[in-house]
Amino acid sequence: MRRIISLMKRIMDGGSSLVSEGMGGSGGRTAESCEQDGRWRKSATIRGMALTRDQLAQRAAQELRDGYYVNLGIGIPTLVANYIPEGMSVTLQSENGMLGMGPFPFEGEEDPDLVNAGKQTITELPSTSYFSSADSFAMIRGGHIDLTILGAMEVSEKGDLANWMIPGKMVKGMGGAMDLVAGVKRVVVVMEHTNKAGESKVLPECTLPLTGKGVVNLIITDLAVFEIVDGEMILKELAEGVSPEEVASKTTARYKVSDSLKKIAV
Repeated sequence: MRRIISLMKRIMDGGSSLVSEGMGGSGGRTAESCEQDGRWRKSATIRGMALTRDQLAQRAAQELRDGYYVNLGIGIPTLVANYIPEGMSVTLQSENGMLGMGPFPFEGEEDPDLVNAGKQTITELPSTSYFSSADSFAMIRGGHIDLTILGAMEVSEKGDLANWMIPGKMVKGMGGAMDLVAGVKRVVVVMEHTNKAGESKVLPECTLPLTGKGVVNLIITDLAVFEIVDGEMILKELAEGVSPEEVASKTTARYKVSDSLKKIAV
């Protein structure tokens, strides 16, 4: 529990700008405050009916498989490490040269020299190995990573991904996302369904600079789960209390509805 609290504090304090830009950011606001500044959202998108960040991570963790080598992006994807199923062996890889990352340290026990690619302090395991960033990217580019879970600012109906920059805003660097989406076997995106203005982030075409074209396999939002198969988007799951009509009203991308549409289990 102390590790989870420490992790949440670190994400909220140290990575708030990344979470805000990449994941939306008004999920915890009241209906009154949204209405006052002209950003009214329908009741189903206000916290309680939409999935929380932890619930998004829980659903994303269901994509893990025993023996997988996995790379987790910054923000919500980092939380997936807290929900690896008991008894499942999953090895976490980091672009800065670490294979086999341990849990987040207890507060006060951090080693400033031991960090992941998002500059968060972590711990090592008996099986942990270290190597250069070049070797790390060779693993990624060589197709040796089974799954990456990333945040996004926009995803298109054909699986195009935009998650590395907003024109006109400061960009520290593109990070490893372009290599990840090009080299990893399966790409899962977790994000809020709409941006801070209530506009859909699931679009016919991305408007922001692309990270990769046709690279996303699964989209998990706080309202629904979409699978992209052969360039076609399919609605597979709905959050509790969210209707197909609600999703349709907040999605500008074209998609089909699965015959086996079900509720998200978290």
